[in-house]
Amino acid sequence: MAHSQFDLLRQRRFLPYFTVQALGAFNDNVYRQAIIGLLFFLGIDSDQRTLYTNLAPALFILPYFLFSGLAGQIAEKIEKQRLIVVTTAMEIGIMLIAAVGFLMGHLPVLLVALFAMGVQATLFGPVKYSILPSVLKPEELTGGNGLVEMGTSISILVGMIYGGLIFQIAGAWGAEAAALSVVTLAVAGNVVARLIPKVDAGAPDLKINWNPVPESVAVLRLARKQVAVRNAILGVSWFWFVGTILTAQLPTYAELQLGGSQPLYIFALALFSVGVGVGSLLCEKLSGRTVEIGLVPFGAFGISAFLLDLYFARPGDAMVTGLGVWDFVRQPGSLRIMIDLTGIGLFAGFFVVPLFALIQSRTPKYELARVIAGLNIQNSVFIVTAAMVGIATQRLLGWNVPELFLALAIANALVAIWIFSIVPEFLMRFLSWLMVRVLYRLRLHGVEAHVPEEGPALLVCNHVSYMDALILSASVPRPIRFVMYHRIFRIPLLSWIFRTAKAIPIAPEKEDPELMQRAFDAIDAALAEGELVLVFPEGRLTADGGIAPFRGGVERILARRPVPVVPMALRNMWSSMWSRHDSRLRRMRLPRRVRAPIDVMAGPPLDGTTATAATLEAQVRALRGDAA
Repeated sequence: MAHSQFDLLRQRRFLPYFTVQALGAFNDNVYRQAIIGLLFFLGIDSDQRTLYTNLAPALFILPYFLFSGLAGQIAEKIEKQRLIVVTTAMEIGIMLIAAVGFLMGHLPVLLVALFAMGVQATLFGPVKYSILPSVLKPEELTGGNGLVEMGTSISILVGMIYGGLIFQIAGAWGAEAAALSVVTLAVAGNVVARLIPKVDAGAPDLKINWNPVPESVAVLRLARKQVAVRNAILGVSWFWFVGTILTAQLPTYAELQLGGSQPLYIFALALFSVGVGVGSLLCEKLSGRTVEIGLVPFGAFGISAFLLDLYFARPGDAMVTGLGVWDFVRQPGSLRIMIDLTGIGLFAGFFVVPLFALIQSRTPKYELARVIAGLNIQNSVFIVTAAMVGIATQRLLGWNVPELFLALAIANALVAIWIFSIVPEFLMRFLSWLMVRVLYRLRLHGVEAHVPEEGPALLVCNHVSYMDALILSASVPRPIRFVMYHRIFRIPLLSWIFRTAKAIPIAPEKEDPELMQRAFDAIDAALAEGELVLVFPEGRLTADGGIAPFRGGVERILARRPVPVVPMALRNMWSSMWSRHDSRLRRMRLPRRVRAPIDVMAGPPLDGTTATAATLEAQVRALRGDAA
C-alpha cells in the first residue's frame, strides 16, 4: 500500500501539533512586521526605526542564550501536551501586552513583549522537535519533519506578508487590526494545543537545575556526546548560518541587483521559502521513508551550486530600477535568478530535514529535549555570527551582495567537505543512496514494524547479489554492522563504503581461522553496544537463485549473546546485474528495466535463546516465497 506523509495531516496525533507550530511561526512574524508597520504609520524618524531593527533581533534571540538549558530540562520532565498548552497560554498573555503596545503606539512596551516572545519560543523549541519521535513511527520521521519544515517556512513567509500589510490595508485602524490579529492567533494556538494527545515526558524523574549557566554548558555537552548527532547538530546550525546571511541580504539584493523594492524582496523571499518547503516535502520520497542522511551531501553541494550560479546571474547592479514583480519577471535573465533562489531553498530542504530526523532517531528519548535545547543555543550563536559576518564583509571589506553570495557558496562547500570528512557516514550514505536509487525502486514490507527502534538485534537475510548490503542499509533507518565475506569487503569503491559503515569482514575457518575469530568477537562487541548486526547465514552468494542451507555461525553468535533475531529476505534480485545470474556465460545481466522494483521483507523477531539456523532458514524462505 502506498504511503504519503500528507496522511499525517488527517491524524490527531500529528495535525493539532503541526497546526500549533505553524500558528506560532505565523504569529511571531506577524507581530514583528506589524511593529515595523506601526513605526512607519506613526511617522517615527529613521533613527528610532534603526534602533528597532538592530535591537529587536537581539531581544528575541537573547532568551535562547539565557534559558535554553532550563527549557530543555522542563521539556524533558513535563508531559509534552501539557507543556505546549502552557507555552501557548503564555503567548496569549504576551500578545495581550503587545496589544496594549499597539493601541498606545508605545515602542518600549512592544519591545518588552518581543523579549517575552523570545522566552516563550525558547520554552517551546525543545518540545517542538522532541515530541516527533514519540508520536511518529520511525519510517514517518523524515516525512513528518518535512511537513514541519514546510509549514514553518511558509508560515514565516505568509506572516511577514500579512504583518507588513496590516497598516496598509486597515489604514487608520491599523493598530487595532494588529492588536486583534496577534491576540486571535495566540488564542487559536492555545485552543488547538488542547487537541494534541497526551505524550509522556521523556524523563519525568529529572531533577531540574535552575541555574541557567551550568545547565547550558551541560546540554551543549550532551548534544556532543554522539559523533553523528554532534555533527548533525553542526549541520543544522550551519543551515541557519547560510539562511540568515541569505535572507538578511535579500532586501538590499532586491533593490540594487534586482532593481525593485519591498514587493520584489518579498517575491525573492517567497521563492526561497517555497523552495525550502518543496525540498522538505520531497525528502520522504527521495529517502524511501527512512532516515536517509545520504541526502545531506546532495543538499549541501546543491546549495553551493545554485549560490554560485546566483553570483554569475547578476554580479553587478541592475540596469533598471523601480521594477515591480511582474516587470522584473519579464526582464532578461530574471528566470535564471528565480530558478537559483528556488534551487537554494530546495536543496536547503534536502540538507536540513534528514539532519533533524537523524538527531531524533539516534538520541535517546529521555535526552532528546535537552539535546534540542543545546542545538538551539548553538543555532543562536551561528545566527548572531552570520549577522556580524554580513555586516563586516560589506562595511569593512566593501563586498556587494553577489560577492557575499559567492563567498558563501565557497564556504558552504568547504564546510560540507569538512563535516563529511569528520563523519564519512554522511558521504558513504550518499554514495550508497545514489547507487541504490539509480538502479532500483525499493518496496519495504514489515521493515518498520519488525526491526527494533533501539537496542541490539541480529538480522539474517538471504544473499543474492553484491548490492545486498547497500540495499538493506538503504531500507533500515538504523545503522547496520554487516558481516560479509572478506573478498567482497575488499571490492574497489564498495570497500570504502563497507569500511566506513564499519562492516565486519569474515573468512571461513579453513581459509583464515584468526580472521573468523576476530569477526565473532567484533559481532559480540557490536551487539553488546546495542547495535544492529546483519549476517548472511548462507555464507556465500547464491549460485542458482535459491537459498542455500544456513550455516551454524548464527547459532554460535546467539549462544554467546542471545539477542532478538529478525528474519529478512530480498526478492526479485536474482536477475540483477550484480548477481551470479548467467555467470556461466562470463557476463553480467542488465536489469530488465531501469529502477526495477526490489522487495525487502522483514518478519517478526524471534527469541535469540531458542532460534536455530534451521528455524531462521525456514522463516527467510517463507518471506522470500517464489520471487527469487
